[in-house]
Amino acid sequence: MIRYPKNPVITRRDLMSQDPALIDVSSIFNPGGVMHESKFLLLLRVQNRARETFFVKALSSDGLIFELDDHPVQITNLSRCPHGIYHIYDARITRHPGNDTYDVICAMDTDAGCFLGYFVSENFTSLDFIALVSPPDVRNGVLLEGTNYRFERPNRHQGSDGVKTGTAITCSHSEDRLIWQDVAEVFSGRPHYWDELIGSGPPPLKTEAGWLHIYHGVATHFGSANIYQAGVSLHDLERPWITLSRSKYNILEPRELYELTGQVPNVVFPSAAIPLQKDAEGLVPLNSEVYIYYGAADTCVGLVICTIRDLIAQAQ
Repeated sequence: MIRYPKNPVITRRDLMSQDPALIDVSSIFNPGGVMHESKFLLLLRVQNRARETFFVKALSSDGLIFELDDHPVQITNLSRCPHGIYHIYDARITRHPGNDTYDVICAMDTDAGCFLGYFVSENFTSLDFIALVSPPDVRNGVLLEGTNYRFERPNRHQGSDGVKTGTAITCSHSEDRLIWQDVAEVFSGRPHYWDELIGSGPPPLKTEAGWLHIYHGVATHFGSANIYQAGVSLHDLERPWITLSRSKYNILEPRELYELTGQVPNVVFPSAAIPLQKDAEGLVPLNSEVYIYYGAADTCVGLVICTIRDLIAQAQ
């Protein structure tokens, strides 16, 4: 993976705001992303010094230099949530089939556990909360654009620190995007290697070779700290729970100072993959470049650039 030479592309210093909640924020990371009106759009996860969480919109003509809004994205209709909400974060964005709106899946920490929340938006000035769309203790939900399938990570594994996490990615199906039914396990973590704990990264990209899926893996067997890395897998277009191939090696690991040190050290966490080409059916050609944005050390945003063909080669 080729890092953008001027990484990180976004840091907390890029947010200039007089909003009391956004003055001198602590971190900006884990963006959702999409191409919107011919511009790169990122929905940034922003934490302030109270460790409150907000979304801030960022736009770019070239995917390299971003202009950040000076105010948070408004979130509407949160009264539809039956639980008390602590944080809403880690947006994953896909275009809604048949119209010009976007589906956004977020993690929602509540007083009843962590759920997947479903939001819709037209221009990311605001996000309209629709419903909680998972049982408790589910994270990393990503829609497969143009389908009724979703990858997600049930948090069934309890770590030595008592925190629940996941060792498998599963696939579910829905006719209305509200009620979801389990279909099958997609794949599980590999104990003692780089991806012991796993979860989906950006929404998978549709290619002629299959659904291209970038995921994060966590190595937990080091004494000092967990190490978050990235890998890639390829899935059947009609039955996406079937894994056609999967990378043996990680495709990105913490090496640079901004990835090794920060709020959570040793983290690269891919969350947005924006291809430069896509046909009318949503198919991304093999020669298309893709801009992959990732959270670095839960503190700033990094960028790597490659082609679809490069990623498929790494999945073999």
